[in-house]
Amino acid sequence: MSKMSKGEKVKILFVCHGNICRSPMAEYILKSLTSEHIIESRATSREEIGNDIYPPVKEVLKQNNIPFSRHSAKQITKEDYDNFDLIICFDEYNLRNLNRMFGNNKIKKLLEKDIDDPWYTRDFDTCFNDIYEGCLKLVSEYKKRNNFRFYTF
Repeated sequence: MSKMSKGEKVKILFVCHGNICRSPMAEYILKSLTSEHIIESRATSREEIGNDIYPPVKEVLKQNNIPFSRHSAKQITKEDYDNFDLIICFDEYNLRNLNRMFGNNKIKKLLEKDIDDPWYTRDFDTCFNDIYEGCLKLVSEYKKRNNFRFYTF
């Protein structure tokens, strides 16, 4: 990714398996922390296309005062890959799928460790805390460098 011009909005895309748990959670957490960027979310799979945020995710967002709106799960496309500056996923499984689909020039994990899918673990609080931590690091890095070029996830 090239260095961003001062004041230029970075386009960030969060991607998880179904786009109903981790990626929309990250989208709305980051939107609550900054309005300086264009932030969206997608899925690697087609399983949940059209579905809203999973109800327990809505609950954890409400408990943490993170505003959200109606959501409709979408699968990532080649156009998304081309149009977003930074694509962020949550685990090695997502990373492998995205690299297989598009290559790895601008795809990173939010944290070095995997953030487990709460659909399977049922641990929505830990997932929220991990994603919140990652989003805080992302905002801090951007403010420090005014770009994400050197961001080490």
